[in-house]
Amino acid sequence: MESSPSRYINRELSWLEFNQRVLSEAEQPSVPLLERLKFLAITASNLDEFFMVRVGGLQALAAQGRGGTDLVGLTPTGQLSAIRERVRRLYLDQYLCYLEELEPRLAEAGMRRIGADELNEKNRRTVEQIFTDEIYPLLTPMAIADGDDLPLLVNCSLNLCVRLDCDAPDGPSSFVLLPFARAARFITLPSQGGYQYMLLEDVVAMFIDRFLPGERVVECAAFRITRNADLSVREDQAADLLSEMEHVLDARKESDCVRLEVTDQVSTTTLEFLQESLGLSAEDIYLTPGALDLSAFMRLASLEGFETLKYGPWPPCSPPGIEPQSSMFEVISRGDVLLSHPYESFEPVLRLIEEAADDPDVLAIKQTLYRTSTNSPVVAALHRAAQQGKSVAVIVELKARFDEARNIGWARHLEQSGVQVIYGVKGLKTHAKVCIIVRREPGGIRRYVHFGTGNYNEVTARLYTDVSFMTCDEDLASDALSFFNMVTGYTQPQNFRKLDAAPLGLRDRLLEEIRSETQRKQAGQHAAITAKMNSLVDPQVIDALYAASQAGVPVRLNVRGICCLRPGVKGLSENITVTSIVDRFLEHSRIFYFHHGGEERVFLSSADWMTRNLNRRVELLVPVDDPVCRRRLIEILETQFKDNLKAWRLRSDNVYERVRSAGASLAYRAQEVLYQNAANMMKQAERSRRTVFEPHRAPERST
Repeated sequence: MESSPSRYINRELSWLEFNQRVLSEAEQPSVPLLERLKFLAITASNLDEFFMVRVGGLQALAAQGRGGTDLVGLTPTGQLSAIRERVRRLYLDQYLCYLEELEPRLAEAGMRRIGADELNEKNRRTVEQIFTDEIYPLLTPMAIADGDDLPLLVNCSLNLCVRLDCDAPDGPSSFVLLPFARAARFITLPSQGGYQYMLLEDVVAMFIDRFLPGERVVECAAFRITRNADLSVREDQAADLLSEMEHVLDARKESDCVRLEVTDQVSTTTLEFLQESLGLSAEDIYLTPGALDLSAFMRLASLEGFETLKYGPWPPCSPPGIEPQSSMFEVISRGDVLLSHPYESFEPVLRLIEEAADDPDVLAIKQTLYRTSTNSPVVAALHRAAQQGKSVAVIVELKARFDEARNIGWARHLEQSGVQVIYGVKGLKTHAKVCIIVRREPGGIRRYVHFGTGNYNEVTARLYTDVSFMTCDEDLASDALSFFNMVTGYTQPQNFRKLDAAPLGLRDRLLEEIRSETQRKQAGQHAAITAKMNSLVDPQVIDALYAASQAGVPVRLNVRGICCLRPGVKGLSENITVTSIVDRFLEHSRIFYFHHGGEERVFLSSADWMTRNLNRRVELLVPVDDPVCRRRLIEILETQFKDNLKAWRLRSDNVYERVRSAGASLAYRAQEVLYQNAANMMKQAERSRRTVFEPHRAPERST
């Protein structure tokens, strides 16, 4: 396999380009103001995770002298250098957007940040009272003597570094740290309409003498550190995975610092002190011209009372054919059900699981859990089902990054209620989304299955675009049960009738489908590949797509985030187009289409086309054979490729450019169209129900 800069795109730089596209939504005047602030906060939160995981991992490899080269020939050190350069440009764009666009416009709209020098006497007394009652009791100053180590600072939390005047003219500076930890960032001030606030660091700096009476404060500098979170358990040596995962969570609290963010007003003296104390190189320091931790501004974006500055409501629609009073078992028995979230409600999925928990005819429930909500109704239903004597088995993935603590809590809770809990598979992450319900019916035992592209999380189901597929197809149900028992029983892989699973045959099936289209085109037949996913990284899949393009197969890819494939390169990929949609909802569904000589094959999947998904995760590829459901999935794909308002196209030089409409009358926004389609279907179903005549029938009379 050839590896050259002209053939692939670096994964990390591709991800940073995705974050730039998210930031572009914050820069768009057509986007409501608080939604723009939300997009800005998302870019900052994304960067936090990027540094914790990707940069942290690369720094560890570089320090160990390991890692080899990536697809484009960069070593870990080379990647870190490119990342730092790109991130600094991203920082500049973030703060340009915030300081010159969003903050002034928010102030005009009544959401105003107040500086200490802007307080009138009344507001100053209010701030002083808040400081005395709510801030001063929470914070604890910690003096740092010469040669002392810094205290343990919380990852991604804000701190204040206070420099004190020393007695000797040329003596060393003295420092005090004030970790803010969990203190509220935004201090609300009385306002005649609108919302006025101060930032916590500004308030603390105003009254810093209260913490250090008798000392002369020379400087107060806000700073923030990011720690390496790319730590994993040695599963081959873990006798108790749950306990070992708890140790990993503890280790993250003390892991190496990989980034220091500090105000650009900081003095050289204080900056050198922080750099030396944290053991950082100058390349890992990022000076910011405005408030640190822009992710915290998500709270402002969610404030009530500013609804005109937000998107209008798009409440999830009730899917046609699923009446509020009808049993989900009856609905699925009539035919396969496909739901497109968040345009269509996630409630039918919850109702299926909750009905199963309470239905006396349900014998067993088997389910995977990767990420759930804080007060998960799914977990509550599984708990209730076990208490009612049903056989309940759940695969809880303890290694779901940044959800480990929550999943550990759920695992313990479910075990205590009598659920059989399996902590995933050794060496792999169980990322498949499947729920199997075994029910006794008059005709015998029947199995109902839900497959999804997203998590069993009713909160993110309103924010992410995903697909749910519910069926009682015998082949799919049998495969799902075999898959689940294979995972939980550590048995040998089995031959499935319809499903494909990673890390077993999913990659082979994808490559087979791509090569089939290639061969058909070479034989003079029509061929086509259309796919929607979050990320495309795997070189084997990319090379197969290149071969398809060279044979003349039109390949359309909708890749939200990372894309290591380089489209439009003459002689390599001129028949491949790559688009990316960044809009109100996070694009998350995975849908794959292959023309297959006119016998169209459509799949939904939990897996992206990444090496980690195909090699190191337990995933599912689910064929959708029902003609109505299959047509809906194709329509979703086609709708997305018509977008000319929120879509970006990747050029061969790794530059994304917006897809522009030819005129206002031709503007097409895919997410809006999909929502309107769902709303129209709901209205049509409601009208149909209203026009149904239901006569009273005479009771039967005995003869």
